[in-house]
Amino acid sequence: MTGIADLEPLARRKEQRAWYWYDWANSAYVTTTATVLFAPYLTSVAEKAACGYVGTTDRPCHQNLDVLGLGISPGSLVFYVVTLATVVSAIGLPIVGAAADRSSRKRRIMAGFAWAGSLAAALMFFVTGSNWQLGTALLFVANICLGSSLVVYDAILCEIATPDERDRVSSRGWALGYLGGGLLLAVNLAVVTLHDSLGLSTAMAVRVSILSAALWWAGFTLVPYLGVRDRPAVGVVPESGGLVRQSFGQLAATLRDLRRFPVTLTFLLAYLFYNDGIQTVIASASVYGDKQLGFGTSVLIATILLVQFVAFGGALLFGRAAERWGSRSVILVGLVVWVAIVVVGFFLPAKNIALFLALAVGIGLVLGGTQALSRSFYSLLIPRGKEAEYFSLYQACERGTSWLGTLVFGVVHQVTGSYRPAIVALAFFFVVGLALLSRVDARRGIAEAGNDAPSVL
Repeated sequence: MTGIADLEPLARRKEQRAWYWYDWANSAYVTTTATVLFAPYLTSVAEKAACGYVGTTDRPCHQNLDVLGLGISPGSLVFYVVTLATVVSAIGLPIVGAAADRSSRKRRIMAGFAWAGSLAAALMFFVTGSNWQLGTALLFVANICLGSSLVVYDAILCEIATPDERDRVSSRGWALGYLGGGLLLAVNLAVVTLHDSLGLSTAMAVRVSILSAALWWAGFTLVPYLGVRDRPAVGVVPESGGLVRQSFGQLAATLRDLRRFPVTLTFLLAYLFYNDGIQTVIASASVYGDKQLGFGTSVLIATILLVQFVAFGGALLFGRAAERWGSRSVILVGLVVWVAIVVVGFFLPAKNIALFLALAVGIGLVLGGTQALSRSFYSLLIPRGKEAEYFSLYQACERGTSWLGTLVFGVVHQVTGSYRPAIVALAFFFVVGLALLSRVDARRGIAEAGNDAPSVL
């Protein structure tokens, strides 16, 4: 007699559908708050504290803030806070990952960090007048909590998806994130743009939009929290002492053990380079469009939204391609496209909206896909039972070197006086990443990690 049908794939699909929604949830904060609205708003608050007024082109604010005895320019404050959060994350996230791997409550840890971060983001609503201190503290806490939640979220992928499913699952998560972030950003940009018609001041419209992103983050986190099961920890390194001491001990053991996984390290190094290039292109695109190509704010806003929605389709497209040709091969093709994008950007004529939007479509197509497949491919190279810890190294190394691309961009611009050579200089990061990734022996790396290889590799 045949037994009862295996219902595990159905249960796994249900968990995967719930897992996707954390990408949807946190992307609201990333796009609306962290990327678009809060930085200029906090800068205005800091300028008011330093100069008594909000700086303009005709009347800039040149006074410094007193921060722990140091004179800090109001215009630089946000960047220093983000840099500090990045450095702290690079140091602290591996400890978060080690603690998560020792726990059987990963979904609760993820949700706890998400709700703490969304609370900090919601309290940004109360940053008014010249109270820049509250704004900087909340931005710092929200960014730390976001990074910590993503470490655990990425690790859960290894528990809810088989090797053959991970490219699809990771790509759908990224796609949903771009869609959700783009939808809320479109609504919030409409609120800010039409604030007079809604009876709101500009500042209030920004604050309401920031609050909406926080509530979105907190509310949709309930979906993975309720829909994903906790699982027992596996492969835990025996350590004495409390959880913190145990986590430090496990991290130390993992760092000593890294030499046994050279393929994993090679991929990680490749990712550091090409992801730094990706992040710098995204960070510099608006400046390039404004200062070098001469486009106004409305064009840049439309471009941001276009990239968001095209990235939704691009992530799904890359996921489908990976099912046929393997994630590593598709990532390599994506990196070739990235090189082409920065080269075309160098030659892009000023004031040509059609070509600028076409380039934005190209960015959107490869943006989500390369990041989504990088996550799923890396998951195959991680030793069993150390998923959160290795994903914390993934996040920590990314954050620890994320200043390299912007440094190159800034130095080249300063030396040449033009953003064109600065943008094309970023091809270096994609070429190095491409060269390193081409040396990654996927089959060997998966075997070294003790994992099963997907049917298409």
